[in-house]
Amino acid sequence: MRERSGYICAAPIAIEGSALFAAQKNFKHMKRDIPNFKVTDVGIAVVPREGATDEEELWDTYLVNMKDHLLQSVLINSKGYGDVDGEKVKTSILRHFFDQIEPNSCTPIEPIQTKLFGLTNEYWISFSLPEDSYMYDKKYVFVKGSITESNFTTIPYLNKKGVMIK
Repeated sequence: MRERSGYICAAPIAIEGSALFAAQKNFKHMKRDIPNFKVTDVGIAVVPREGATDEEELWDTYLVNMKDHLLQSVLINSKGYGDVDGEKVKTSILRHFFDQIEPNSCTPIEPIQTKLFGLTNEYWISFSLPEDSYMYDKKYVFVKGSITESNFTTIPYLNKKGVMIK
């Protein structure tokens, strides 16, 4: 470490070939030791508003908890991205936090404008369960053009038609 003008700086370190190999090997072991639990029975649904016309601007996005357990400390990041008329477009990243989501329920997340259906819409969800201390996360991606009536299904607990990813 070098000190310069009252700041402490770390000097760059060169790692020899065998030391680098050992570090990579240790990282693979550490990565293997981290549990990778699969998220099941949780989904994201996009549903047209009740009584909406074809020209309706807003639909609603829901988190669907099909588990028999509470979801705790739920964090949802949403964003849209893609090309419009040959130009790259990105929406703002929105973040939503819920202390808990009840079992076997639907919780509204946010409205979504129909003009965003021409983009890829991504929802990244992180949560924990009461019976363990593991942080679960999963990314749900509605690809461009996938939010259409031809992909409708009945959304559990809402009993409405919409597009859902589990």
